[in-house]
Amino acid sequence: MNVLSHISDIIIPILLFYIIGYGLVSKVKVYEAFLTGAREGLKVVVDIMPTLVGLLVAVGVLRASGFLEFLSGLLAPLAEPVGIPAAVVPVILVKLFSGSAATGLVLDAFRTYGPDSYIGMLVSILMSCTETCFYTMSVYYLAAKVTKTRYTLPGALLSLTVSAVMSLVLARGMG
Repeated sequence: MNVLSHISDIIIPILLFYIIGYGLVSKVKVYEAFLTGAREGLKVVVDIMPTLVGLLVAVGVLRASGFLEFLSGLLAPLAEPVGIPAAVVPVILVKLFSGSAATGLVLDAFRTYGPDSYIGMLVSILMSCTETCFYTMSVYYLAAKVTKTRYTLPGALLSLTVSAVMSLVLARGMG
């Protein structure tokens, strides 16, 4: 474990020196290229900020208004027969839009049920193997100016479904 700690301490400086050295050998003006990249990166941040703020506000409103609990109550009769407890449904729904808001729900589940409980293990696995589909699509597609998203959402939702099923299998195997 101590060796891994030392390796992780030196990996980033080595990577930076490698990139700078490679740029110098390739006769690239490294600092100017860095400034150009940083300038373009800031433009992307400014372009996606309204979308990001809108998503975070919407999730906050849904959570504070009690709509998530209402929706979870509606979906619980469908989710519980397949092994998804009602307390986990909001995590799945919110994770589609915001990873940080879903993390708050996971911490709530840990406080209520404990991290070693079935629900605690299930939400932990779900958080690590699912994606914020709508956030990713809106932010990255906006930044890359992608307009034709034909199969993206169905593919992302299929991936989420498979991830949720595998999370159930893994959590049951651990419990």
